[in-house]
Amino acid sequence: MNWTSFDTWIVVVGALCAVACALPGCFLVLRKMSMMGDAISHAVLPGLAIAFLITGTRASVPMFFGAAIAGVLTALFTQWIARFGNVDRGAAMGIVFTTLFAVGLILIRQAADHVDLDPGCVLYGAIELTPLDTVGQTGIPRAALVNGGALLGNLLIILVLFKEFRLGAFDASLADTLGFSSQFLHYLLMTMVAMTTVAAFESVGSIIVIAMLIVPPATALLLTRKLPTMLLIASLTAVLSAILGHLGAIQIPRWFGMEATTTSGMIALAAGVLFTLAWLFSPSEGLVTKARRHRSEDLSLPESTA
Repeated sequence: MNWTSFDTWIVVVGALCAVACALPGCFLVLRKMSMMGDAISHAVLPGLAIAFLITGTRASVPMFFGAAIAGVLTALFTQWIARFGNVDRGAAMGIVFTTLFAVGLILIRQAADHVDLDPGCVLYGAIELTPLDTVGQTGIPRAALVNGGALLGNLLIILVLFKEFRLGAFDASLADTLGFSSQFLHYLLMTMVAMTTVAAFESVGSIIVIAMLIVPPATALLLTRKLPTMLLIASLTAVLSAILGHLGAIQIPRWFGMEATTTSGMIALAAGVLFTLAWLFSPSEGLVTKARRHRSEDLSLPESTA
């Protein structure tokens, strides 16, 4: 295997994207709102397409504004339908994100006729091509700066509001009682997810980003119950998924006589494999660990009764 600077940048972009998604994803998992990340990653498409149609450019600023507005509207519409329509929250979420996703696809097709927009890139990403789009003479891929900026933004917000986010994740009522608006924290988290999703569009696409939002945090939750440790483990899992995903995309198809496959898909697969390992062998929650513990208890039972 010939490893080049292109491979290094692909892994760097994938890791930055994965960690940027994993940080807010931890709070989605803790708040039992995992599917809201899926909803927003699809529902921001109308905001993205409208920004394209209005500005006629793929500049980051209008993209981020359009995505942020669409993300907040997704959360608002979901709450309104659930509260005033007497509809289950999960069903309300499904109604909102499928409708907005469909509208977004229609608008994207319309926008593609007027601006340089590839719908396939928005949906599936093109991480293998990111090293070709560099910033000036620096040689740094634009996707690395965009995803790195999203990562730094998410990290800064979490560090500044860590106590508030932690309180809102575990007890929203107590947060309100202590003067921390749980609604503000909720919509701020939705905005973070929306903007991170847009930053990840050209790297991994809206379809794959949900895996990075949920799988690394879910893996971390199997290994710890402390929030700072969970954030760290989720980030490490995200980085490891990017490394293993790209290696797997290059090597595994060759074992079967095929060409290399898409890296973004293999990153999601690698994250799933890591989750499976944690699910099986977690020191406290692993299935194998629990089976061994029960077996040890059963073997020691006759001795204790004797």
